[in-house]
Amino acid sequence: MNKITIVYQLKKIIFINVLAFLSLLLVGCESKNNNANIQRILDRGYVKVGTLFGPNSYYINAQGPAGFEYELAQKYADYLGVKLKIVPNYNLSDLFPLLDSGAVDFLAAGLSVTPQRLKKYNFSPSYNEISQKLIFKQGNIRPRKLSDLTGSFLVSTKSSHAENLAQLKLTHPNLNWQETDEFDSEELLVKVLNGEIDYTVVDSNTLAISRRYHPEVSIGFSLSKKEPLAWMINKQGDDSIFASLIEFFGQVHHDGTLLALDDKYYGHIEKFNYVDTRLFIKAINKKLPKYQSIFEKYGQEIDWRLLAAISYQESHWNPHARSFTGVRGMMMLTLPTAKQMGIKSRLDAEQSVRGGAKYFKQMIDKIPDRIPKPDRTWFALASYNIGFGHLNDARIITQRQGGDPDRWFDVKKRLPLLKQKKYYKKTKYGYARGDEPIHYVENIRRYYQTLSMVADKSIENRLKELTLEQNKDEKSADVLGSN
Repeated sequence: MNKITIVYQLKKIIFINVLAFLSLLLVGCESKNNNANIQRILDRGYVKVGTLFGPNSYYINAQGPAGFEYELAQKYADYLGVKLKIVPNYNLSDLFPLLDSGAVDFLAAGLSVTPQRLKKYNFSPSYNEISQKLIFKQGNIRPRKLSDLTGSFLVSTKSSHAENLAQLKLTHPNLNWQETDEFDSEELLVKVLNGEIDYTVVDSNTLAISRRYHPEVSIGFSLSKKEPLAWMINKQGDDSIFASLIEFFGQVHHDGTLLALDDKYYGHIEKFNYVDTRLFIKAINKKLPKYQSIFEKYGQEIDWRLLAAISYQESHWNPHARSFTGVRGMMMLTLPTAKQMGIKSRLDAEQSVRGGAKYFKQMIDKIPDRIPKPDRTWFALASYNIGFGHLNDARIITQRQGGDPDRWFDVKKRLPLLKQKKYYKKTKYGYARGDEPIHYVENIRRYYQTLSMVADKSIENRLKELTLEQNKDEKSADVLGSN
């Protein structure tokens, strides 16, 4: 996925000042009567946000609600000092009526700002950008242009993909596709892999996540240039919600909150490696079942999937792994560390995992309590790889350069400086290969996310089944009540 484009220094200052100026103009022109929309939210004590179930917007994992859009909406609720009430939907076609009827205050669902949508709705400042990708199954003939699309082609109804295709058909009259309101883009992606359809369109951010557990997805070509993503607001009523969103996005741009959130969800998935991802998926199916109970046993204080991800990075779940440096076993422990953790045999899978879990827990405990998750976890992983002393050196450099030493996004940019003499000669622990922990942490984040998504898909699918069952029951009750 493309990272959020934020130009620092002068452009950033201009951007924030323009937002602030626009906000002041809007607020200054309003009377008390024109603040009805935002005042209604403040009076009732919660903001109602429509979204979609999916890897980018909203899903339920083992820890509870998650997703980029969900967390950003939660930060907006915190900004207003109210609670967040999420109204999730499975189909895009069901989402817009909620906004039209006033059932939600706005939509936060990774929606592109398109010409057709601008005619009917307002949008918040953009917080990201994506491009539309035409996808097909690896092994099939790659389409490189619109005229190559000769097979079945299906996209979601009322999506920006359908809107874009309609525009392209004006100059490519032979372009044909079908639309569905039954499946979202991620479900259509799976249909491509299953051979049920030949092509579909997926946003680049969704594709970046999906390829971690569907590596056979291939990109034919881009159907669009970069498009801004923004929250959608109803044009009816006053502009008070719009004005508050301008102020909110100005703040999260300025203080780094948006960058940190982007890094949390997308910072580890920029580069896709088909072979590595395919091998990992194969290992999940073939190797992991043999050792999963061990990871679960010693992953009570640490998410067992994170423990398993560390082990895969270290040894590819090979209990007899060894390297020329002398580290061995599932968790590739050094002999001194193994002795310190009370491990007698590093080649025994259970002992190695027990020792690795204990050692990693010590790394977590060394990280200052003020640092929240997930940064706390990423710092602990970096410390596990490079050592706590070198990590602290990088954090000190970060602080000296005006960055936030408690934020992984800032510190990881300074870790490579530990290889440069002009920096490491001023540190306590000296030279270190500071780029290695960056790759180490990002690899584990990818493996961890894939393991989590595999598990979370089962949770999400079951939740969807229950919701559909509940809807059927409610419809049956309505029919009975009308008789």
